[in-house]
Amino acid sequence: MKKVLVISGKGGTGKTTISSTLIDLLDIKALADCDVDAPNLHLVSSFDDKSLLKEDQFKGMDIFQINSDLCINCGKCQENCKFDSIDFVDNKYQINPLACEGCGVCEFVCPVNAISPIDNYVGSTQVFKTDKLFSTAKLTMGSGNSGKLVSQVKKNLDDNIKDEPIAIIDGSPGIGCPVIASLSAIDVALVVTEPSLSGLSDLKRIVKTAQVFKTKTAIIINKADLNLDVKKLIIKYINESDLVLLGEINYDNNVSKIINSQNSLAKVNTLASKQIKLIAEKLLSLVHESQ
Repeated sequence: MKKVLVISGKGGTGKTTISSTLIDLLDIKALADCDVDAPNLHLVSSFDDKSLLKEDQFKGMDIFQINSDLCINCGKCQENCKFDSIDFVDNKYQINPLACEGCGVCEFVCPVNAISPIDNYVGSTQVFKTDKLFSTAKLTMGSGNSGKLVSQVKKNLDDNIKDEPIAIIDGSPGIGCPVIASLSAIDVALVVTEPSLSGLSDLKRIVKTAQVFKTKTAIIINKADLNLDVKKLIIKYINESDLVLLGEINYDNNVSKIINSQNSLAKVNTLASKQIKLIAEKLLSLVHESQ
């Protein structure tokens, strides 16, 4: 199964809209949302609670707690905590679970073994099944370890569907831990950018990140006609970097109206949908070339 990851380097480029349209146009049966901090692919898909195949709590790195009955208030834990996660309140030491990074130094330095790890559930994974299979997750607000959760989303996809030719994965914006986890074992990275200076800057950063994984990278310029001067700079960068320009999508007022009415761009005849259809055809050729 060839995996296509749709990423953007920044938010607001239209990544999820394009992902969902490509899924419908190509009738993709295997899909995932690796934007675990703010998953939204399900909002433009047909999955609901009735199609939930399984849901599991996700355990992140352990955090620590202090047994106040054993603690002798020596303060060594607080002195050695590099994350300032230990407070002295009501004449006893307490670990703030939101600040604890799970390094375990406090447990190591405690002379009376009053500190021990506890399970730390940071989110949940969901797998939905209709005629398609959809793997996604939700990270608990304020939690870390989103890269590990992304890896589990991809594992759930692999474990539950194997005989499909192509999977499309909606990734996270930026270049942080979730994106790095998303990029592993990917056949094609499809980067959606926009003609703005911040869009160009973030495009360069995400391409550089993808190149670390030696991933075949293609570019889509969304809202391409909003700033023709910057679009020329983007195309120049693509050519100079030996990247693939998969296509351009002009700004189309109809897109937001179609999405808000819960319709798919794949099912309507508008400027943006025609351009995405051409991109879908080129994407198929690119995926076959990556074999």
